[in-house]
Amino acid sequence: MWKIRHQGSPSALSDLTLAQVAEGLADGRWEPTDEVMGPADKEWVPIESHPQLEEIAAQLEPPPPRHYDDETRLDMNALIDVCLVLLIFFILTTSYAVLQKRMEAPGVSGDKAGPAVITTEKVAQQMIRVTVRMENGNPVYKVEDQVVDPNNLQAELRRFVRATSKTQLLFEHDYDVPHGAVVAVQDAAKLAGMEKVSLVLPDKGKK
Repeated sequence: MWKIRHQGSPSALSDLTLAQVAEGLADGRWEPTDEVMGPADKEWVPIESHPQLEEIAAQLEPPPPRHYDDETRLDMNALIDVCLVLLIFFILTTSYAVLQKRMEAPGVSGDKAGPAVITTEKVAQQMIRVTVRMENGNPVYKVEDQVVDPNNLQAELRRFVRATSKTQLLFEHDYDVPHGAVVAVQDAAKLAGMEKVSLVLPDKGKK
């Protein structure tokens, strides 16, 4: 007769047939790791290792793990998405409110803003005068009424700064002068060490 016990258990069931052991294994009452002792065995052997039962144990599939619904679980993904949307909304609203206040803020002075008025005396004392006029479809650069090569404009301005100690530029140009020529004069003044560039607004009706 056969004996069977749970793995490592001191108690065992006896007087079983091989068919009863196999049936209990198939029904799940016994695990392949439980131990058996056959009529000819002298010691306990795991069911899955016994020559007469190992084939049956190998055919058994382990039961699928049971899943339990966790009612306390909270899906945080949706909550995070909502928080991000609200955060972006508040940032945009705050930025717009600050911008609106700046646009609506009154000026410090009650006087109407307008172009700065530069006197002839100030020009003579503090400024170097540069003009760009269109002649025959090309811009002509003049520094203090002297025609200069645009490639040498920076050097000429630096020479005038050293000779006169004037660090401000009065820039006047025709309305149809290319934008690149205007930028070139401003860049040359900056590289020549001039502190300020005052621009005379061109007359749209003057070509």
